[in-house]
This record gives sequence, structure tokens and C-alpha cells, in this order.
Amino acid sequence: MEKEAHEQYEYARRRLRQKKILYFHFVLFLLGSLFLFIANKFFDFGEGTTQNWCIWGITIWLFIFILHFIKVYITDRFMNKKWEREQIDRLVALQQKRISQLESKINEDTENKI
Repeated sequence: MEKEAHEQYEYARRRLRQKKILYFHFVLFLLGSLFLFIANKFFDFGEGTTQNWCIWGITIWLFIFILHFIKVYITDRFMNKKWEREQIDRLVALQQKRISQLESKINEDTENKI
């Protein structure tokens, strides 16, 4: 029971850390986007370009943030330790089934030769 409680604690600690990093990424995205916008509009940074370059930068950063959000709230929620254990158990069962089939085939072949 103690091992299970420790695993639950470690899982909760890891999830909390992931969410904390995601929130930090969101705040950094907001401040960075504001900085890029101000640099483009008020300080004429990138003045020689005809396109609004800060929109491209903010859009790319937003896409990266959305991927981070999906990883934390969707992917890691379903693909946790329990899911890993189930997949490992399923693969081990398939391997054992295949081994038993091969052993029975070998036994049949040796019986037929005798």
C-alpha cells in the first residue's frame, strides 16, 4: 500500500509541475507578445519590412503554446502510469502467447520425428 501511495504522490507532484510550467509559459507568451507588439508599433523595430512581422511571431508562439496545452491537459491525462502498465501487460501477454505457441509447435515437431 505504501508503494501505491508513493506512486500517487509522485504522479500528483509531476502533474502539478507540468501545470505550473504551462501557466508560466502562458504568462511568458502574454508578456512576450506584448513586447513584440510594442517593439513593432512604437519603436519601429523591423521598419523596412512591409509585413507585420510581430503577428507571425505571436502566431507561431501561440501554436507552440497550444501544443504544450494539449500535451499537459489531454495527452498526459490519458497516457499516465496506469495506461503504461496496461500496455506493458498487454504486450507481455502477447509475447507469452506467442512463446507458448512456438513451444507447442516445437513439441509437435519433436513428437512427429520420434
